Amino acid sequence: MALCANHSSVYVALHISLIHSLFSFFYLTSPVAGIGASAGSASGLITSYDVLYYTGVRAYFSEEWEKAAELLEKSMSTREALFRTRRQCHEECVPAGYDRLSKLDTEKGNVWDLWAVDWVQRRAECVRFCLGRAVTPAGQLPVSADIEYEFSTRNPYNFLQVVYWKLGKVQKAASAAHTFFVANPSHLEMRNNIEKYRRMEGVTEDAFQDREMETEKHWALYDSALTSEASSDWAHAVEKWRECVNETLRQTDECRAQCEVASQRLPENRGEDGMDGVFEKAAALSLSLLSCQQACVTQVATRPGRISAQEDFLPTQLEHLHIAQFKAGDLGGAVRSLRSLLLFYPSDKDSLSNLELYTETLGGDTEAHGTKPSQEIARYVSRSLQEKKLLYFGMENLNFNFTDPDLWTPEEVVPELLRDTWRAEKEVLNEKLKAGEKEVEMDDSGFYAGGPVPQVGVTISMDDSSLNGTNRVVLDGVLDQKECNTVLRLATAAASAGDGYRGRRSPHTPHEKFEGLTVLRAVKLARDGMVNQSDAKLLHEMGERVRTLLHSYFRSPSGLHFSYTHLVCRSAITGDQEGRLDLSHPVHVDNCLLEPETRQCWREPPAFTHRDLSAVLYLNDDFDGGELFFTDRDAKTVTARVKPTCGRLVGFSSGPVNPHGVTAVTAGRRCALALWFTKEKHHRDMEREEAEALWAADGQSVTKGGEVKEEGREGTAAPARSGRSGSQSSRSRGRGRVTGGKDEL
Repeated sequence: MALCANHSSVYVALHISLIHSLFSFFYLTSPVAGIGASAGSASGLITSYDVLYYTGVRAYFSEEWEKAAELLEKSMSTREALFRTRRQCHEECVPAGYDRLSKLDTEKGNVWDLWAVDWVQRRAECVRFCLGRAVTPAGQLPVSADIEYEFSTRNPYNFLQVVYWKLGKVQKAASAAHTFFVANPSHLEMRNNIEKYRRMEGVTEDAFQDREMETEKHWALYDSALTSEASSDWAHAVEKWRECVNETLRQTDECRAQCEVASQRLPENRGEDGMDGVFEKAAALSLSLLSCQQACVTQVATRPGRISAQEDFLPTQLEHLHIAQFKAGDLGGAVRSLRSLLLFYPSDKDSLSNLELYTETLGGDTEAHGTKPSQEIARYVSRSLQEKKLLYFGMENLNFNFTDPDLWTPEEVVPELLRDTWRAEKEVLNEKLKAGEKEVEMDDSGFYAGGPVPQVGVTISMDDSSLNGTNRVVLDGVLDQKECNTVLRLATAAASAGDGYRGRRSPHTPHEKFEGLTVLRAVKLARDGMVNQSDAKLLHEMGERVRTLLHSYFRSPSGLHFSYTHLVCRSAITGDQEGRLDLSHPVHVDNCLLEPETRQCWREPPAFTHRDLSAVLYLNDDFDGGELFFTDRDAKTVTARVKPTCGRLVGFSSGPVNPHGVTAVTAGRRCALALWFTKEKHHRDMEREEAEALWAADGQSVTKGGEVKEEGREGTAAPARSGRSGSQSSRSRGRGRVTGGKDEL
């Protein structure tokens, strides 16, 4: 394939790098390279990390803990060393053969081809020699897809966590557990292990650092930039967005270098019409390299623990950057970033409108008017477009499969024969993204789930992921069976003594009887000798326990005050359950009036607008029905269910992201402690304070949680991103309202 000298230098360089890669691939994948290679190397060369890993796993299952720790750690350090060596060889061999470049400007036809091959051959020999100095032949061979998956999901740390625990090295066990959990956030068992490690003697906060952070720096910068934006610290946001863009480009280049230097298998034959010849295989290898390098966009844009990449990751950063620069007063920088963004989307109306605004604001600043896009971004876009052209050519003519990772790819890059299919796929993707935008709802409560659980014996059974929502959690082990029985006895005694409800029917359904007890009522009954004083104190202490747990888990940035606490029992009325279709408690939101038809939630009276966090602590499970369930804003689509059991605590933010209800209690008696919390001190539960004052007057002390400072606990992070408000200040005409009492769970 002859390349004409009048092509752009970028285009020529691209083709040359492909041929260079082809030669190095042929060397690295030759059968000779693997003959007689051993797993280990006495020469100090980098060996096969997959063999080390397999051997370490075998040692693990043989319970040879010291050996397993050594081999698993060595497999990871060997892999890191191999990647580092590949990168160094790539950089070292870039100048190789440059003395042949001058010939490419004067020669044509077959002679041009020969000089190009000579240049590429020199680079290939350089890479071969460089790798040979540091890596064994076996270490240069590709690893299996299974091994790649094991390391991409950080499974070695899963094994190491157990190994170090068995060896009594809890600091290292905690570090391995945390590193694994970062990439596997839905692994509840590991989360519970981490909470246990936090409470162990000898484990410091230094243990809970991501050991793989070096490859994820851009995500830390991304989150830091979003946090600065949320607090309107635009100067800091500009700094972090700029660093994030640079780090994203660096990580992409690192990934692309690994594609070019790492060994790959030769493509298999495809029959009579397949790629049997050397030229066909050469084309397949070149296209595979390009596809690998294009896939780096997806790899870099996928956050640890996520399955899907963030679409338009780099353009999104540029959009944030130019807005932050504008608000920080850096108009020249804003113009440069915006022009860089326009390289991806040259006809975007919003970007063109912003450019016009910036231009008008600059006035007579002619130097700023002439600001060009970033050279790094321009090279990135140009290189990507050239690669896409070759890949789409391979799709059209060589039966090559390629998935374009970018939404910004212009239509003219796609061959005419493929455009209809390309348009259809892009339309489907855009529809999915739009649907996803509608479904994703941010919580503006200020809570951020995922904090530590400070009580020994309490475990996380369900989190946001398993509950399909935002700021939701189920904790088990908050009460033991003895405590549950004590409070159930208190509820029964209070009902007999007169709880103020007189066993009336529930305000939400005629098919159930309703009983309730507040802390103040319990204190008064205890003073009159109607219930045990210790039982009343336990009711109070349970609330303190719940507040401590939820304040920590939801990382509340401010003080958390009790708004209301209510021990509630719902009993099915015997003989009144046949044909029942209603709910024990209809779907509602705790701090706003839900309007399912419009999907709006109106934060205005008579809703309890001051409530910020809701909780229900279950006492029993010997009844039928009575499950808590969460829904979408339509009040129909159920997103999660929670079955009550003794000591199970459900916590969630009280706003419109968490509509919920309770299924009908059709047999038996369901008892639970319902609690609500507020961040506004003037809305605190005065009845609770009155109860505490009565105990103090009687000379009795009660267990109370530690005071929570308004600025939050040291080391807790503010929410990384702000959300859209789920409430509306405007009023809706003629909408029906269902008002409820204080029993809302």
